Amino acid sequence: MAQVLEEREVTAEGPRKKVVGGTRLRTVQVNLAESPLTWLHARGHLTDCQFDAGERLRADYERAQLGPSVTMRWDPVRISGGGGDAGLNATERQLAAKRLFDAALASAGSGLADILWRVVCGGEGLPAAEKALEWPMRSGKLVLRIALDRIAAYYCIR
Repeated sequence: MAQVLEEREVTAEGPRKKVVGGTRLRTVQVNLAESPLTWLHARGHLTDCQFDAGERLRADYERAQLGPSVTMRWDPVRISGGGGDAGLNATERQLAAKRLFDAALASAGSGLADILWRVVCGGEGLPAAEKALEWPMRSGKLVLRIALDRIAAYYCIR
């Protein structure tokens, strides 16, 4: 598959789309074609609403820093409070994102949380997720769409 590279600004919350006319500290190139959701959306298997819900769930997962990491935090120490999250420090923002992520998965239901976590957060392809969950082939796409519809309802995405 061809790479779809986009330059994003690196922020405390992770990469975000570049702001035109604003000052940038650091940028990173992101391959948008790496995500299984992007692959499914590009081929018409997911609606815009389902794709946006999945990306929102993945953003909460990344903000909560639930993925694997090293034991040492290399984030720079910030002395001034600056930031746009109503005065929350980094730990409070992380905890708030974890609460949102947990509530979103709970709204999907226990049977659907597995496929959401594997495909949206873990970045597994559907065939690998179906095999790991011991589901019949080609059933994951339907179940993922149902799960993403529930997540979209939770996030109030239309």
